[in-house]
Amino acid sequence: MTAHTQSRNRSRLTHHLGQSIIHVFMMIISIGCILPLLLIVSASFSDEADIARYGYSLIPRTFTPYAYSYILRVPSQIIRAYGVTTFVTVVGTALGMLLMSLLAYVISRQDFPWRKQLSFFVFFTMLFNGGLVPWYIWLTQGLHIKDSVWALILPHLIVPWYVLLLRTFFAQLPNELLDAARIDGAGEWRVFFQMILPMSTPSLATVGLFCILMYWNDWYLALLFIDSPKLHPLQYMLYNIMMNARAIQASPQTTGLSLPVNTVRMAMSVLATGPAALIFLALQRYFIRGITVGALK
Repeated sequence: MTAHTQSRNRSRLTHHLGQSIIHVFMMIISIGCILPLLLIVSASFSDEADIARYGYSLIPRTFTPYAYSYILRVPSQIIRAYGVTTFVTVVGTALGMLLMSLLAYVISRQDFPWRKQLSFFVFFTMLFNGGLVPWYIWLTQGLHIKDSVWALILPHLIVPWYVLLLRTFFAQLPNELLDAARIDGAGEWRVFFQMILPMSTPSLATVGLFCILMYWNDWYLALLFIDSPKLHPLQYMLYNIMMNARAIQASPQTTGLSLPVNTVRMAMSVLATGPAALIFLALQRYFIRGITVGALK
């Protein structure tokens, strides 16, 4: 065996060893990320007394679905909350993506005369705002959307950070391809919908995932603007259930009940994060590429 062959085999062995170390390291990180989720699911099916006595474990010592039965004691309530949250998430994400994409495309165009001024306006809103009281007055007395489903959608329609993220990606697209389409007779709307958006799938998927999580996990808007129980989103309904469980736990002698607050909290986490986790798995192939668009600039 020649020295060149030995050196090549040694380099190949070193490469495989390095790859194996990286794979083992990433597997350890993955397990570390999965274990907390498994603990939450296990705790949601555990007995409250076991958690208080032995702590959390990956396998329930006493399997009981009591926490879920407590939350789902009125099935129509949580089904309605899921419906409200789903409607708000779908409509809010669709409208928000459309408006933010249009705004980002405009300020990414070098030939737009007011590009710098509009970009500064978008950036300025990231640093300063009018405050909670003027914002509340405008939505309730100006737009008259209090106790309406639009109160859960409109405040999050345009997020300045997402607009700038999309603008960065749009600015990297080849202008020659867009100019060729315009020479062939394509208008701006056709260029935007048939060329810009299809070429921007990673950034759109990333921003879309952020919007979905923002709408799905929001409960603050319902706390401020929603009075009717029929319009309570999922997170706000679970928040009320948690507050009621804590109140009963604080004074069991007056109610005659003793509720498993810890297991109820874990069951709420499973019910609230399950759909969002499935959506993330569906969009994960676009996520890493889209999240680095700012670094590519």
